[in-house]
Amino acid sequence: MTVDFPAGHGPVPTLAGMPDLDEKTITEAVLRAGSHGSDERLGTVLGALVRHLHDFVREVSLTEAEWAAAIGFLTRTGQLCTPDRQEFILLSDVLGVTMLVDAVAHRRSPTATENSVLGPFFREHRPSFEAGADISGGLPGTPLSVQLTVVDTDGAPVPGAAVDVWHADSAGHYDSDVVGLEGAAMRGLFHTSADGRTSFTTISPAPYPIPDDGPVGSLMRASGRSVMRPGHLHVRIEAPGFSTLTTMLFREDDPYLENDPVFGVKGSLVARYETHEQGEALRHSFVLDRA
Repeated sequence: MTVDFPAGHGPVPTLAGMPDLDEKTITEAVLRAGSHGSDERLGTVLGALVRHLHDFVREVSLTEAEWAAAIGFLTRTGQLCTPDRQEFILLSDVLGVTMLVDAVAHRRSPTATENSVLGPFFREHRPSFEAGADISGGLPGTPLSVQLTVVDTDGAPVPGAAVDVWHADSAGHYDSDVVGLEGAAMRGLFHTSADGRTSFTTISPAPYPIPDDGPVGSLMRASGRSVMRPGHLHVRIEAPGFSTLTTMLFREDDPYLENDPVFGVKGSLVARYETHEQGEALRHSFVLDRA
């Protein structure tokens, strides 16, 4: 078949039945092309991605130069990824996608403690301790006494809950980044007693910057955003019959609370680190949802 063009242009042959694709019709063509797979969930996710991505291109009238720059950015992001560094996860963090996926995947009952991101510093291989142990590894800093309680949504204690904790030191470094440190520090696995309690001593965690020497750091600077995370204590709690809780406790006096680059701060997770003669104390109760 042929189509008519304005004067001065000759007819251009096209395949019979093949529509001419333009900015309005190409989206449906792509969706039709991907509609024959056997994985229904993949079709749903990929279809939504195509629709939103195409709408984005149309909304901002994306230029070829801008799209090439975006591809270059993603290429550099991938090239920086190693077994010890995941720049794409960092990109997901600063775009708020990590927290959004977490919020969708962990919808809690109103009285349960809110979830937050796991972060890159959790370790499956960590030492186990009895309640009251010192996990500071002898590192310098303000002494911190921590008392934690785990209960269910009815307020009943949860005995035998596995409580993982980990955090940065007074300079904002996790144990894997502390020069000269051998073994683990500022992390450990505890179990709650019959009354749902456990405790330990350590040093107060300081704020620290996310890695900013790669493409994500360049994006943060171009956006005028802070790379500093507020000081926090990571907590992960598992107990039979309950949904796993992964969360953090932030200092209420931290100057970076309102500008966390990975959007992990929630009002209910801001805690008071009380000052006393020996250092600081933190007391907090966690409420678990039943699975």
